Order: sequence, then structure tokens, then C-alpha cells
Amino acid sequence: MIVIENVAVATVDANGTEYTDGHVVVGDDGRIRAVGSGHAGRFPGSHRHVDGTGCLVTPGLVNTHHHLYQWVTRGLAQDDNLFGWLTTLYPIWGRIDAETVGAAAGAGLGWLALSGCTTSMDHHYVFPRDGGDVLAAEIEAAQQIGLRFHPTRGSMDLGQSSGGLPPDHVVEETDAALAATEAAIDRWHDPSPESMLQIGVSPCSPFSVTSRLMSEAAELARRKGVRLHTHLAETDDEEDFCREKFGCTPVEYAERLGWLGEDVWLAHGVHLDDAAVAKLAATGTGVAHCPSSNARLGAGLARVRDLLDAGAPVGLGVDGSASQEAAHLGEELRQALYVARLRGGPKAMSARESLRLGTMGGARCLGRQDDIGSLEVGKLADLVLWRLDGLGHDGIDDKVAALVLGPAAPVELALVGGRPVVERGQLVNADAEALTRRARRAHRRLLSEV
Repeated sequence: MIVIENVAVATVDANGTEYTDGHVVVGDDGRIRAVGSGHAGRFPGSHRHVDGTGCLVTPGLVNTHHHLYQWVTRGLAQDDNLFGWLTTLYPIWGRIDAETVGAAAGAGLGWLALSGCTTSMDHHYVFPRDGGDVLAAEIEAAQQIGLRFHPTRGSMDLGQSSGGLPPDHVVEETDAALAATEAAIDRWHDPSPESMLQIGVSPCSPFSVTSRLMSEAAELARRKGVRLHTHLAETDDEEDFCREKFGCTPVEYAERLGWLGEDVWLAHGVHLDDAAVAKLAATGTGVAHCPSSNARLGAGLARVRDLLDAGAPVGLGVDGSASQEAAHLGEELRQALYVARLRGGPKAMSARESLRLGTMGGARCLGRQDDIGSLEVGKLADLVLWRLDGLGHDGIDDKVAALVLGPAAPVELALVGGRPVVERGQLVNADAEALTRRARRAHRRLLSEV
């Protein structure tokens, strides 16, 4: 049992309950046994006491969009828009293998843990024919770091010769992609409430995937009872592509193919008209908001305030590290608030709304809102203890504002299912220097082949 006391608590429950001096108690079963004001009182059995003086405890952050393999291709195509950036990087990504992906995923997931993330998805859609089992490589990395993991088996089957954006050598045959996706679900997916590993289905984007793959992937996911994810409405170029090729907007195209619903969450959702916002909300379709990546590629300012007001689930994502080199989920809380205010003014988003995006909003996108996303009795003990008493946060008495508006806060303790994955700013289950060396070797090997 772990008892955290003398700590500010932001539960992010439905009422936004907070305690300026409170406690959280984690049972041996990895679930929250108590949360409230003052000291925890007595609990039978042995337990570890954690003094949270100067800290804030929140639910662990949930990363709803990422491409972990991109960690080893950061810093390239720095001034391109999405299509130019992809055109530059596709040939490099076409040479990745299981060793590259394992190295990149270890570094990326380790860094995410240090940034306050306890659950991450990954959207992997590049499967070179001789690259080995790249999905297994990133799953092994997540198991080492100790994060709750939602990798999605992505796919591309629309190469340049057929009117798509990616070169032909990085796409798959449609039937092969569908078969591999089903095999990944059968091998890896754990639907249990305590699950550390759940698989999703994620054809890449309208400009890299055929309509047949999109529609049949949706049918496969629903037959298997897993979730659906894809990129949608990220840029003006994508909007133009959909109107030219399909005669409709990206959201209308998604609806036509059965890609709206409570089991779907979409990456970016930047370019949405009023009808699209209403349609996503009415169908319960989620959006992974990636503010830093959208800014890095100049994609635009997402309509997050409008989506929230309409009732759509919205979570946060760091996106692939090649389009968002910082890849720090804690800092995305501030970036999301800034983007909302750039679009809608100073009242467009509060610090607490931003924290909700990064916790319960992400849990809703992944379909895990009953298990994680808030600090409530009976939920899984995925939580982060943020140290907010140093120089960078001194004088910000509102602890939630200090976390969101202040500099990146050190993680004093991060638990996943009650098990520590970060303590005093250090990874518990992996050596950060070893992760760095392995990722550096993979980066140099991959770029030396250019």
C-alpha cells in the first residue's frame, strides 16, 4: 500500500474536486482506496508513506497520438508543411526495422514517462517487408518502461502510382494489411479493465489509404471489439485532396466509410467546419489534439473550444517526435491552453480544462474512462506526483496553474496500476543513458544509409 499525504490533490472527477492539503491511498491491488482532505488515517497492513509537501498529485497524463519510430528522425524537414515533410521522410522511414523501432520506442516512452505520461497510444503504419516484427519491438519497449500501452496497427496501401502520397515501396497490399491487423489483435489485445496492452486499428490517412482498406478496417475493428484511429482534417492540403478525389470534406468522407462513432478517435481535427464539429459531437467521435505538432508544421489552430462545447471527447497528443521534437506531454497542457486562447481569447480555456484534456479527455478517447483519467476510489492508481516547490514554480500559489502555466514540472513519483515507473525524476525500470545510447546508434545507422 502507498499512502501519499500533505499534498495538493486535483482529482479531475466530474465535479473537479480538489484539496489544498489532502491524501491519496493506493491499495496492493493497484487501485485507489481513498482520496480526500487532510491525513489519510489508519489502514491495516504494511505501507509506504510518501510526503507530498510542495507537490500536486493528479491523474497520470494520457497520450492519445504518437509515432514512436520517429524519435530517430527528429530535426529533419524543419520548414516544410505536412506534405513536404512526409515526402522528405517517407524514404528514410522505409528502411526502419525492429531494432530501430525498439530503440526509438524505448527512448520515446521513457521520455513520455518522465513528462508525466502513464498511458500512451502509438500509431505505427510503416512495415518494411524485411524489417522484422516492428510492432512487437515497441510493445517490448512499453513493457520495459512500465507504461500502459495502446499501440494501433496502422497501414498504408495507396502509393504514388495509384494517386497517393507515399512512395510505392512503403505501402502494403490491402489484404495483407488487413490480415496482419487481425493477427496483431489476436496476439496482443487484452480487453480487461486492468489491461496494460490494448490494440487498435489505424489506417493512416485519406491520402495514403484506399477507401476499401478504410471501410474493411472499420468492419474488422468492430468485429473484434477494438477501437479505430486515423489522421483526419489535419491540413488544408488534405482538405483539397478529399474534395478533389472524393468530392467531400474529410469528415464527410469518414462518415461515408463508417468512421464516425464512440469507438473512433481522430488525430488532429484542425480544419473542421461547423457541420463537422456537430457531427463529431453527435456521434461521440473523439479528437486527439496535438497543439505543438500542428504549430511546428503550420497546420493551423484546432477548434478545441467548439468541440468541447459541443460535447466531443478531446484528448492531448504529442504526435510523432519528427514533427514535435520536444515530445513532452506535460508541456502540451500549456500549449493546448495557449492555442485555445490564440483562437478564442483569454477565456477560451482554463488551466483546469487543459488538465482535463490531458487526463480524462484522453481516457475517453481511448475508451478507458471507467478505469483511468481521474483520482477516484476504485479506479486504477495511475497517478503523478509533480514537484512544484522549486525556483521555477515559486510564488504560483494555485498548484494547477503552476503545473499548466509554469515550466515543465519535475515528476517526483509516477505510478501505473500502483507500480512506480518514475521516482525523483528517474526512470525506475530502465536506464535513461542506455536508452539514449541505443536510440543514438539507431539514428546514426538509419541516416548513414541516406
